Amino acid sequence: MIRRRARRDRELEAGSLAHYEDPAYYSSTYARRTSDVAFYVAAAERARSAVLEYGVGNGRIAIPIARAGVPVVGVDHSPPMLSDLRSRLRLEPREVRARVRAVRGDMRSLRLHRRFGLVLATFNTALHLYTRSDVERFLARVREHLNPRGRFILDLSMPQLEDLARPPSRPFHAARFLHPTAGVVVNNRERFDYDCVRQVLFVSMEFEPVAEVGHGWTTPLAHRQFFPQEWEALLHYNGFDVEGVEGDFVGGPLTSGSDVMVWHAKKRRA
Repeated sequence: MIRRRARRDRELEAGSLAHYEDPAYYSSTYARRTSDVAFYVAAAERARSAVLEYGVGNGRIAIPIARAGVPVVGVDHSPPMLSDLRSRLRLEPREVRARVRAVRGDMRSLRLHRRFGLVLATFNTALHLYTRSDVERFLARVREHLNPRGRFILDLSMPQLEDLARPPSRPFHAARFLHPTAGVVVNNRERFDYDCVRQVLFVSMEFEPVAEVGHGWTTPLAHRQFFPQEWEALLHYNGFDVEGVEGDFVGGPLTSGSDVMVWHAKKRRA
C-alpha cells in the first residue's frame, strides 16, 4: 500500500511563524503585558523545581523566572525569537544566564529525557495546535516531561464571538505607532477571518506607513479557537485531571466576560 504524504498547509505554517519573526515588534507590542509574568514567576517559585516552558520565545517570562532563582528549560520553534533570547541573556548576570537553557524544537515531538515539577505553555502557545492529533501529541510530551506530582499550567485566550463573527472586509483599526523595526510611523489595521470548520481564526495585521516612504506589509497569525468545555475534555481524555481554571492571572473565576483561560492540571495516576 502506498501512503500519501499529508499536504502542507502553507496558510497555517505562515500563521504559526510570521508573528514571531520580528522580536523587536513583538517585545514592543507586549511590553505592558505583565500580569502573566508575575503569575508564572510565583508559580515557578512555589514549584521548587526546574521549569519547562513551551513557547519560551525571547524570554519575556523565562528570564524573570530565572531572576527569581528558578532554572528554566525553554522550547520554541522560532529561530528569530530564540536568537533574541540569547541576546537578552547576554545582558543578564552570569547566574541568571546559567539558569536558562533554550531548545529549538517542535512541542509536539521534542523529547528532553528529563522531568520537571512544573510545565508551562504560556501566552497562547497551545493555540498553534491546529488539529486533535496536534493536541494529543503535545499533551503526550507534557505527560512525559512531568514529575509524578508535577503540575501543568497553560493559558489560552477565550474565543471572542465578536471577533469570530467580524467579516474580513471590516477591519479593526488600532492607533498608529512608531514601528520599532521599520523605524516609521504606521497605521495599523487587523482583519479577522474565522474558519468555523477548522476552528481557526486567521488574523491579518496590516501596517501602512503614514508618510509615503515605502510600501505597507501584512503579517499573518493563525490561532486555533478552543472553547472551555472542549479544552477540559481534551485534558481529560489525554490523561490529565483538571485542578482548576481561572479567568485571569490573579485567581478570578472564569466567566462569560473573561478574555483568558488559565488551566491547572496534573497527570492522572494509573
